[in-house]
Amino acid sequence: MSSYFMRPMPGRDTTESHRAATPLELFFDLVSVVAIAAAAAGLHHAIAENHTGDGIIKYVISFWAIWWAWMNYTWFASAYDNDDVPYRIAVLVMMGGAMMLAASIPHIFTDFDMGMGVFGYVIMRLALGSLWLRAARHDPERKVTAYRYAAGISICQVLWVLLYFFAPQEYFLYFIGLACVCELSVPWWAEKAAATSWHRHHIIERYGLLTIIVLGESLLALSIAIGTTGKVSTWIPDLYLLIGSGLVLVFGMWWLYFSEEEHHAVDGSTSKGFLWGYGHLIVFGAAAAVGAGLAVQVDVLTDHAAASESLAAASVAVPAALYVLGLWIVHEIHTHDSGWRRYLLPVAAVAIAATMYLPYTVSLVAFLIVVVLILKLQHNAQLQAA
Repeated sequence: MSSYFMRPMPGRDTTESHRAATPLELFFDLVSVVAIAAAAAGLHHAIAENHTGDGIIKYVISFWAIWWAWMNYTWFASAYDNDDVPYRIAVLVMMGGAMMLAASIPHIFTDFDMGMGVFGYVIMRLALGSLWLRAARHDPERKVTAYRYAAGISICQVLWVLLYFFAPQEYFLYFIGLACVCELSVPWWAEKAAATSWHRHHIIERYGLLTIIVLGESLLALSIAIGTTGKVSTWIPDLYLLIGSGLVLVFGMWWLYFSEEEHHAVDGSTSKGFLWGYGHLIVFGAAAAVGAGLAVQVDVLTDHAAASESLAAASVAVPAALYVLGLWIVHEIHTHDSGWRRYLLPVAAVAIAATMYLPYTVSLVAFLIVVVLILKLQHNAQLQAA
């Protein structure tokens, strides 16, 4: 009975076979779905109302908090998940904090009120800090690492609270940037003592699942567009073209990410692990932003937006380009491609971004994504045949 309620928390075996996402991790992902949807919706409405710069800043802040909390939990679970009662309770507390963060996102976009979001974020992070203290007791080899995580997380939460209550309004964004840098520095500092025992294939699966979640925001936007076709009183050919092109775009983005799973996979190197893990912020944030851009396109075509057609075009082309560039960042650190193939993705990203100045942007972006995908698949086939 006692072993069920409370188990030791040593580092997990990095070679453990058949390691997969647990039901608790998938449950945690549901909260991330809610929060990401709120952030994407906020960005969509900000662009549609012609408040693009303000909307992008708030989207980056909101999405960063969601991603950082998710990522820290994911890597801890990969190394130390023992699924006992205290562990489950701590994760459920994190989920409660994540729900508070999700509920605060509309307020962040409307009047930049971060009170509930900061409180929910602090709850999430301190709950994770308590798990690091448990790990320190049961993993002597990485005791210093675990204590550094717990101390770093706690110090950062004090900084967030002080920032919210005392930071001068005119310097508020600068202090947010400082707090984010401090948060990002904690794993780098902690892992220098001893690397944690995360599981490679488990991490690959977890990142792949979140990629599917963020791409789901684009599918949601297209679903709304399909529903709109039955409500408009006039025939809008461009709306149907948007739906078809948008589907090809999202399907292509999904296929492009999973076309080379092993190349997208982090290896045992700590430095490459940081670049791979942190680089996915661009992939995730851009993928969700594509969904917001597609929603803006629908609003413009149905005369429900103050945004111009050029702004609507940029709202799809720019995040799609960043998505491809993000894939290059997380892919390039593991690939051994040479010649033009080494620069295929960054060149494609530039070409995709340039489509914002052309008509039928979504169709052109979808076309370029498909071309890149075909070239990648042909290259993979050649490698397998060699």
